Amino acid sequence: MAIDINGLGAGHQVQANNENSLVSVARSEPTAAQEETGGSSTVDTVSLTDTAAQLQKLENTLAALPVADTARVESIKQALHEGTFNVDNRVTAEKMLGMETALNNVS
Repeated sequence: MAIDINGLGAGHQVQANNENSLVSVARSEPTAAQEETGGSSTVDTVSLTDTAAQLQKLENTLAALPVADTARVESIKQALHEGTFNVDNRVTAEKMLGMETALNNVS
């Protein structure tokens, strides 16, 4: 199907000249053989399973969630400001050792 734009139909050439370039643009209609091979001889179908749809919904839900628990962050900030935040040294040491062990297992 040819589209006639500004009186320029199929096979018409357009040339543009400026100081440093020469541009030539042309379009010709496809041959009968090219048109025959352009069609598909089989039917392609795409279907999403229920699981794929659920995964997509879950991904969208997770993308909308904040990276940090803002309520918890605010409560810790408030406790620090009031001087009532307590640090459990034992729990902190266990977490640090667990992180160290995990890092050693990676390398």
